[in-house]
Amino acid sequence: MATIRSYIFIDQLQPKTMCYLGTFIRGVLPRTNMAAQVIEVQPGLDIEPLIDVAIKHVDVQPGLLVVERQFGYLEFHSHSTAAVKAAGEAILDHLGATEGDAMKPEILASKIVKRVDNYHAFLINRNKAGSMILPGESLFVLEMQPAAYSILAANEAEKSADVKLVDYRMMGATGRLYLSGSEADVRAAARAAEGALAARF
Repeated sequence: MATIRSYIFIDQLQPKTMCYLGTFIRGVLPRTNMAAQVIEVQPGLDIEPLIDVAIKHVDVQPGLLVVERQFGYLEFHSHSTAAVKAAGEAILDHLGATEGDAMKPEILASKIVKRVDNYHAFLINRNKAGSMILPGESLFVLEMQPAAYSILAANEAEKSADVKLVDYRMMGATGRLYLSGSEADVRAAARAAEGALAARF
């Protein structure tokens, strides 16, 4: 039986978080302010029957289905919050599990770098998939496990401050989030991101 690593309900996808998600999902693209559910399980192949349960149970749109080396990931969304919650509950029922069985996120690293140098900005931008960090902006980096919680951290940070979403990695052994902006905004976003994860402890 699958072990639930992450069970993440997002009440409203924020514009930057939603657009970044759209850069790598291969299913139906979400829209801003849609509700979404992200689930991460181990072993990876056990994700296949779970997406089947979700999309057959209620009218939700599947955006992501990934079977990785160790873990499996799915994301689905809808304009209807109730539909997303019902599909998530159907998956939990199928597994004989509860939301509380998901692993609690653990923050592995959390750093703010003030006034990033030109060369540092260049190196970050070579590997980014979102917005570009500019020299002189401050940078917030966050690493956590399980990885999928990075989307929750990104979404909550975006709600709280006017920051750029440079990158988030929600698949793999650990998740990572990169945000940039003014030092004040970056600090506010960092508090929101860390707070969203701490609330799941």
